[in-house]
Amino acid sequence: MNSTLTSGVVAARVQIPRLAVNTLQLDGRTGGEPVVFVHGNVSSSVFWQLAMVQLPDRYRPVAVDLRGFGGTDALPVDASRGVRDYADDVAGVIDTLGLDDAHLVGWSMGGAVVLQLLLDAPDRYPSVTLVNPVSPYGFGGTRGPDGELVHPSAAGSGGGAANPDFVARLAAGDHGDEAPTSPRQVLLAAYVKPPFVPGDLDVYVESMLSTVVGDDNYPGDHVVAPSWPGIGPGRRGVLNTMAPTNLRLDGLPDLDPKPPIHWIRGSDDVIVSDTSLFDLAHLGSIGAVPDWPGEDVAPAQPMLAQTRAVLERYREAGGTTSEVVINDTGHSPHLEKPVEFVAALVQGMTRR
Repeated sequence: MNSTLTSGVVAARVQIPRLAVNTLQLDGRTGGEPVVFVHGNVSSSVFWQLAMVQLPDRYRPVAVDLRGFGGTDALPVDASRGVRDYADDVAGVIDTLGLDDAHLVGWSMGGAVVLQLLLDAPDRYPSVTLVNPVSPYGFGGTRGPDGELVHPSAAGSGGGAANPDFVARLAAGDHGDEAPTSPRQVLLAAYVKPPFVPGDLDVYVESMLSTVVGDDNYPGDHVVAPSWPGIGPGRRGVLNTMAPTNLRLDGLPDLDPKPPIHWIRGSDDVIVSDTSLFDLAHLGSIGAVPDWPGEDVAPAQPMLAQTRAVLERYREAGGTTSEVVINDTGHSPHLEKPVEFVAALVQGMTRR
């Protein structure tokens, strides 16, 4: 991927057993407490640059491109494993670079990845920070704070839930701003809170366009479902990793030990929300998707309430959690208010 790196940030490919992973690191920063940053869907490690360069010298930041994003090899994603393909790749980078006792930071879909890493090895990570994370019950197809499936088919989630015009524009490499479904306009309308415009907007658009499109990557395959809206998750590709039939991260309260989990979120996020503009059920309730059958059949997913409920159970079981809301920001507080974001991140990593 061609991109402009912030001064002091360098790219380095890391060969792990299954693939070559692109990472971003700080030039000359080889010591300090490791902090591993994991990006979200339709993005890459470049979204972390502002946070990386503002971290105090005591930390060594490493941002990872997930498979099929940025400069990492585009191996197929086995969504039947949830986000484990991604988590295994990140763990491979941690092993190869010798990043012992790494703090984990995951944004959006990356939040699910770092929680999977925590579930796999809770004694390995001193802290986990979630930034506007996907619900522990996935994206779409569930109701209530406990993530109950709305329908056994998980209708409304998975690869078929992506906007087809957005997918087509990603595949075509659309850099323009003519259509509301262009990557540039989606970033400006949903990744950040309007009217904020990132200073390196073209870099972030290029990052989005690095996404590999297809059934094995983004958005993934899908099947016909017997319940509204008629599509259900497949077994391959990005969005299916977050389908509730493939992803379940609610086992956190059973962990031993229990590292602190910190939740940082933008106050005005329209992607991960109890009224998400990317949730087909909520879109149906406001008339944006036709033939919505009503709240009893297809309720909007309460994404924030679900995350909060899982973290409350973690705390009740003896863990430590915190929630920081960064006001007047959307899905990307690390872009919109990087100084405030880094202050909240550091506070969380030092609260043991």
